Amino acid sequence: MTAITALRQIAPEPAPENTPVGPKLDWLLAALQTNRFMPHPPLDSIFVGDGDYRAIGAEFLGHFIRIGGLKPHERVFDIGCGIGRMAIPLTQYLDSEHGSYDGVDPVMEGILWCAQTITPAYPRFRFQRLDIAHPLYNPQGSLPGIEVRFGFANGSFDFVTMISVATHLPPDELVVYLQEASRLLAPGGRLFLTAFAIDGAATGQERLSFKRWQDGPGWYAIDEAPLAAAGIDTSFLLEQAAQAGLAVEPLRPGHWRGISAAHYQDVLIATKPGNRR
Repeated sequence: MTAITALRQIAPEPAPENTPVGPKLDWLLAALQTNRFMPHPPLDSIFVGDGDYRAIGAEFLGHFIRIGGLKPHERVFDIGCGIGRMAIPLTQYLDSEHGSYDGVDPVMEGILWCAQTITPAYPRFRFQRLDIAHPLYNPQGSLPGIEVRFGFANGSFDFVTMISVATHLPPDELVVYLQEASRLLAPGGRLFLTAFAIDGAATGQERLSFKRWQDGPGWYAIDEAPLAAAGIDTSFLLEQAAQAGLAVEPLRPGHWRGISAAHYQDVLIATKPGNRR
């Protein structure tokens, strides 16, 4: 079976139509993890972090729906789409007529794999590379992070994701990304962002040992590569999201802190004021 064929049918039997939304979603998430024919990039090409590629993708689809309120008809913009870890499960959820997905990333290998594997089966899933400079992912990039502007019109999307993107950005670049996310969101649209949000001075309860980055709001956990695991002051993150024009919900702490939580990193949901389409 080819990857494209597998994308069109992920399980031999459909979920029962008369079951509640919760069981239907549970069925979908389980199917995404267990169907061995679902596309999977070569193991040596995955650069989007540790953990099971399919399981993490399915987990976040559940978070997008349960926490972020993602609907099948909505337009999704995935900042830092990597090698399709979020896109693959979204192919099985977004409506083929009204829903859409656009992903951007600075790593060419990931964009090529997605464009060759996903787009032929799902034309409303589009991928493009932006040559954004980053010391780890694209050190020869031509576009400084503080000058990023994504090539879409204002209000083009209903749902913007930044999964493990803030954890690799310095504070001044994170501000730009928040402003761009707000610009791109239609009224009622949501930003779903994950981060290592840190309160006050360096603490001992977090499983990662962060140190403050000079005298600013940024933190780092790895001396030789600060942007490999970057933290941000919680107050700075919330204030900058609000200054970008977003209504911010209370931060949802993640289990990286050593607490019980449904997700590893902290989750921020921020909404563009106005009526949702």
